[in-house]
Amino acid sequence: MTTFGNFAKYTSLNVLGMIGLSCYILADTFFVSKGLGTDGLAALNLAIPVYSFIHGSGLMIGMGGGTKYSIFKSQKEHDNANRAFTGAVSLAAAFASVFVLIGLFFSGTIISLFGADESVFAMSKTYLQVILLFAPAFLLNNLLLCFVRNDGAPQLAMAAMIGGSLSNVVLDWVFIFPCQMGIFGAAFATGLAPIFSILILSPHFVRKKNSFHFIKCRPDGKLLSGILSSGIPSLVTEVSSGIVMIVFNAIILQLEGNVGIAAYGIIANLSLVILAIFTGIAQGIQPIISRCYGMKERSKIHATLRYALTTMLLFSAVIYGVVFFGAPQITSIFNSEQSPLLQNIATEGLRIYFIACPFAGFNVILSMYFTSTECPRPAQIISVLRGFLVIIPMAFLLSWIGKMYGVWCAFPVAELLVSIIGLLLFISNQKKFFTENAPRTNKDHRTQ
Repeated sequence: MTTFGNFAKYTSLNVLGMIGLSCYILADTFFVSKGLGTDGLAALNLAIPVYSFIHGSGLMIGMGGGTKYSIFKSQKEHDNANRAFTGAVSLAAAFASVFVLIGLFFSGTIISLFGADESVFAMSKTYLQVILLFAPAFLLNNLLLCFVRNDGAPQLAMAAMIGGSLSNVVLDWVFIFPCQMGIFGAAFATGLAPIFSILILSPHFVRKKNSFHFIKCRPDGKLLSGILSSGIPSLVTEVSSGIVMIVFNAIILQLEGNVGIAAYGIIANLSLVILAIFTGIAQGIQPIISRCYGMKERSKIHATLRYALTTMLLFSAVIYGVVFFGAPQITSIFNSEQSPLLQNIATEGLRIYFIACPFAGFNVILSMYFTSTECPRPAQIISVLRGFLVIIPMAFLLSWIGKMYGVWCAFPVAELLVSIIGLLLFISNQKKFFTENAPRTNKDHRTQ
């Protein structure tokens, strides 16, 4: 298959799968807004950031392990490929244990720190605790999706992501409305979704189509740290959504109260879906670039990156057009109580916030490019800048200058600044590569 054919196959499947996966939270947002009103929407938005930590941890281990596995496999180092899988599972088990313990003993403390008042505390705590207790399922699902994708079965990975998400949508409606289970029902439906996804993946193992297996081996600190190092950008990309939500919630709570948080909830959850498209493109190119990197096919790596960036720009143009012209209609879908204040705040926010689309997409894809070619340092720099070091100061500075208008501007300004830095890192990386691989002159031969 041609380079473009591989790109089209992997990317289209992963974009569809990631859109389906992101609908976990969007379905919760829609059904909670209809069933529990503004307070339910605010409670959900206060608890969602922790989901980003869980999902991000699973992606960190899965993408890091999957990258190592793909490179080892392309180099015919099958024992090392199996060690990468075994190490990734061990890391997932350790992270899952921590999340479960936090869910059992610290849910209330976390929600209090996030700023929940009496009207939403109980609902937020319930949602958070259920999500944390399902952390093992989320982590295992993300890990298996990454390895199955790198094992040459992107169609199955897509089917699992979409199947899990559809189960979440159906169970959301069943638990919230006919069963009247409230916020617990929304969280329970979300927690069951990765279990359905794992069941859809299971034929890959039952029919013994998998090339990766558990093996008996001692813990390899270098391999485990390599998995985490390669996966950190994926973690930061996801966690940054949670961090940004925590900071924005605190700022907006002071400016507009719970109605402002509900408005931001609409924008933030729609943002999860849109960023999932860019993440889908990035995850789609990872197996291709890692395999080409292992086989030293540099031209195919560059072609794949060009296809990814072009696709991202087309998506960005379409998305922003829909958001700009359809902002009032999008807001009204979630504004079940027809609050004029909520309508105005969210409509303005949508049109400003999503100016960031092309810059965010560029940063996500470039970060994955560096990860897939075993250059974790630039990927980590991009991810940390956009996740913490730029967006948080911008949120405080611009909200102080422009109130809610400044809050909405913080995201596009931060992504623009990081994209400039990312471009400089990419140029530097390319110059280094061509310098190291330049043909030697006669003078070089004489001196040696």
